[in-house]
Amino acid sequence: MLSAAIFDLDGTLLDTLDDLADSMNAALAELGLPVHPVEQYKTFVGEGIQLLIARTMPESLREDRALVERATQIYRSAYAERWHAKTQPYVGIRELIAGLQARGILLGVLSNKPDYFTQLCINHFFVPGTFRTVFGQRDHVARKPDPAGATEISQIWNLPPEQIAYVGDTATDMQTGRGASMKTFGVAWGFRPVNELRENGAHVILQLPDELLAHFA
Repeated sequence: MLSAAIFDLDGTLLDTLDDLADSMNAALAELGLPVHPVEQYKTFVGEGIQLLIARTMPESLREDRALVERATQIYRSAYAERWHAKTQPYVGIRELIAGLQARGILLGVLSNKPDYFTQLCINHFFVPGTFRTVFGQRDHVARKPDPAGATEISQIWNLPPEQIAYVGDTATDMQTGRGASMKTFGVAWGFRPVNELRENGAHVILQLPDELLAHFA
């Protein structure tokens, strides 16, 4: 029986796409590099800043360490100004969280967004204390799809992974949940297509947030 849930952040709890895209495009424009349509960022984000920078820069420049570092610094600064400009929880997320809390379900967040920004977003968009454990990307822990972060939360909670749902919107999330021996729930409202979630081991596809509640009855 499931007694806890770990959520991805971007594309799962929060629609952050516009703020992520606007920040990265601002960095690219400042460096005189081509920018990208917002929709294209659905394939760029989800695996940490390093891969976001690499995917958005021209391929011929990706090995220029000084330029990549400069792009990273500008992006971080731009996102620090924009992180809550357009971002909002997806429709139905607050109701889902309230429903899980009413059932006494332990809640956590595990994201590849830098930990500082992950904490900012959670504390801004949700009531403090809603999530028992919140981790973004930390230097000393391998980023998803490595299951280390999910396993760490399981250990902190003193719960077997089989009792924990892992909820996310990308192949990375499905691989993380499966790697940690958790039940994986792929969300259809996020950044990636449903077939990607199925192909990467989603046990269940959720079309709407409240569908998750039935698994904690």
